[in-house]
Amino acid sequence: MTTLDSRPSVETPIQLIDARGPRFGAVLTTIVLAATLLTIPSFISLVLLGAQTIVFALGAIVGLKAQPYGSIYRRFVQPRLGRPTRLEDPRPPRFAQSVGLLFAVVGLVALLTGATTVAYVAVGAALAAAFLNAAFNFCLGCEMYLIGRRLFARSSTSA
Repeated sequence: MTTLDSRPSVETPIQLIDARGPRFGAVLTTIVLAATLLTIPSFISLVLLGAQTIVFALGAIVGLKAQPYGSIYRRFVQPRLGRPTRLEDPRPPRFAQSVGLLFAVVGLVALLTGATTVAYVAVGAALAAAFLNAAFNFCLGCEMYLIGRRLFARSSTSA
């Protein structure tokens, strides 16, 4: 007798992405978040952080193909760079977009409620992570995703 749990899972193949795309997005994110940080508290900071929140939401919820910075990269930058030499799984960068979204939402709510210190901290944390990726090709959110996967795999095998 075969149950649903004992059948082999059928996974959809993962469409790998150009590894340079998320780093390009991190450069633009760094610029937007730095400008946001420099203009807190003002209407400009609300607009900038609101726009960045939408960018994060599209990347996290809809997927990296819908992320505006990725679209700019694919349309204007990638053709000038040529074929990618390294492809990567889109799940870690998409998780990183989710983490960025969380910090952006906290920053946005803080700005709207007048909690400027919280806004500085939230935007500063997102900026630090984006800068690490842009300058050093170290995606903090991606690393969090991979650590989480390893921990989850260990806990499910020991149960």
